[in-house]
Amino acid sequence: MHQNMFIIYPGATVLFVLIHLAVTKRGRSAEFVWAVILTYAILFNIGFAGLAAFYGHAFIPAEAASFIGWPAGSPFQFEVAAANLAFGLLGVLCVWLRSTFRLATIIGYSVFLIGAAYGHIQQMSLAQNYAPGNAGAPLYVDVIAPPILLALWIIHYVIAKRGCRREPTEAPERQIY
Repeated sequence: MHQNMFIIYPGATVLFVLIHLAVTKRGRSAEFVWAVILTYAILFNIGFAGLAAFYGHAFIPAEAASFIGWPAGSPFQFEVAAANLAFGLLGVLCVWLRSTFRLATIIGYSVFLIGAAYGHIQQMSLAQNYAPGNAGAPLYVDVIAPPILLALWIIHYVIAKRGCRREPTEAPERQIY
């Protein structure tokens, strides 16, 4: 496990959004653009990040534990792996299941991340655990990701509800985004 993995998912989100929008041949409404942004944000930062965290905690637990500053062999680590697997699968499903399913996924994942942030801070305070996986990038992601993901969902929801379109004469969106 490495600190760079916490840069990869947001970076991949931006890259794939830009590629998707660049290769889209037709006009793009505001709703379409925000749907693309939200889709990739959830796919990479909840879906793929959750699946990668599952892999780390389930299949290379000693390395994951060392990164976080935990003792190896804790049975709770597999429970964390299972939670990450659940959120990873939900994040991937958000590509096809939208609207309130996405909101529920974001809320559930946000609660998980905020709880993890609390645990990181508690470990820093009580156990002086300043391991990179406890006091570094994971802590910042745990605090920053929930409001960003929720804001993206709200922006997309408001724009979709209002029917804000860049070009009022364009046809309804039919492409999966």
